[in-house]
Amino acid sequence: MRIDSHHHIWDLSVRDQGWITGETLQPIRRNFSMADLREAIFGSAIDKTILVQTITDYDETPELLAIADNDELVAGVVGWLQIDAPDAIEHLHQYLDLPGANYLKGIRDIAQDHLDPNYLARDASIRNVRKLGELGITFDLLTKVPEFPAAIKLVRSCPDVQFVMDHISKPNISKAEMQPWRNLISELASLPNVVCKISGLVTEANWNNWEVKDFQPYVDHLIEIFSPSRLMFGSDWPVATLAASYSEVVELAESLTVGLSPSENESFWSKTAIHAYNLS
Repeated sequence: MRIDSHHHIWDLSVRDQGWITGETLQPIRRNFSMADLREAIFGSAIDKTILVQTITDYDETPELLAIADNDELVAGVVGWLQIDAPDAIEHLHQYLDLPGANYLKGIRDIAQDHLDPNYLARDASIRNVRKLGELGITFDLLTKVPEFPAAIKLVRSCPDVQFVMDHISKPNISKAEMQPWRNLISELASLPNVVCKISGLVTEANWNNWEVKDFQPYVDHLIEIFSPSRLMFGSDWPVATLAASYSEVVELAESLTVGLSPSENESFWSKTAIHAYNLS
């Protein structure tokens, strides 16, 4: 089995994606549907997917749950909460009363580029994430280097919560920068309640002329510190199409993990995601 642990869809006629701005992002300023995803994954041997939120709007998550409830390709949804809000858990329970609520496997909030780099380590954020853990819901971390220390504090403060680091925390691959990302991701990996998605790599590299070797030092380090049993594949489609096709993203992941044993490959392509998101 192969699981794509991270993709999106959106319909601009339903809701604008305000983050898609500027000339460089224009290629993805259009609608992307599950039918488009099926066309993109053809031939990539992907069996199931995790559908992930894109914007900070409480109306989006119910729509994602409805999609999951009606599309057998989707095994789970990562929805959105404003994680420091006093009513965050109230909104969560509203989700849990909806059709398709059994597909809500994770929650994410947008910490990358937040005005407060300590956002995830606020007392209210920690309190609410702990409540997610009590309900068996995973929390996805979306950070860059400035927000990384707060993410580590959050994970340390919530030992009973399962965390997933998205996009390996977006190191500057285009400039071959390893530090301070290398030290921060190593500290994160020392905490047993977090796993990491090898996703979103191509858009952190030079979009038009990346090579497999550009990513190898990063992925080799992740394999060393997490082990394959705590790594999973994610496409970050359709954002990744800015730099690569779906099949190219899959082929890149295959090349970067070519040295894994059969059991390690099984972890990377499915078992880590099944465990982290409690997929049935």
